[in-house]
Amino acid sequence: MLKTPSSTALAASGHAEGVSNDEFRAAMSRLAAGVVLVTAQEPPLDPDDPGAPAVESVGMTATAFMSVSLDPPLVLVSLREGSRMDDLLDEQPLWAVSVLAESQRHIAGRFAMKGRISDRLLFEDIACTRGEATGAPLVGGALATLECRTEQRVAAGDHTLVIGRVLTARVPSAEGGALLYFRGRYRQLG
Repeated sequence: MLKTPSSTALAASGHAEGVSNDEFRAAMSRLAAGVVLVTAQEPPLDPDDPGAPAVESVGMTATAFMSVSLDPPLVLVSLREGSRMDDLLDEQPLWAVSVLAESQRHIAGRFAMKGRISDRLLFEDIACTRGEATGAPLVGGALATLECRTEQRVAAGDHTLVIGRVLTARVPSAEGGALLYFRGRYRQLG
């Protein structure tokens, strides 16, 4: 006979389904995920300043990224609702993804920091090129790069699932393994 949670257990967990945030986080930390850098361009923050750059590069580390479809080529990234990247991709549809190599742990950590410095400084010493289709930064040495155009945005709890059509896909580096995220830390294959 299956046991069902009591109403007291449900109330204590904070969720009607009976799973606490800590329990859910602990369970999901056992799922290894690849690490990517999602990038996009935003208009200048101060268009009246002649010394301001024409565009600002924005980046964020993500581990919730996956292939969705081959025909048409679609990918999905999960963004925290109300994050800078979520707000930016709600305004403009072009973005890019760099699949990080195990040697690029420092890039993943830099763009995952809470209360971090400006993105302009974060990109300053990272070798990047601008994507042909999006103008978004593509990280040098990445295992793969994709440029995307948003096809659909789906609200999902405290995140937004952004589904993008892949406009370009390149494999600039076949060297090294993928950077993984497992049990709350960056890891290497093998």
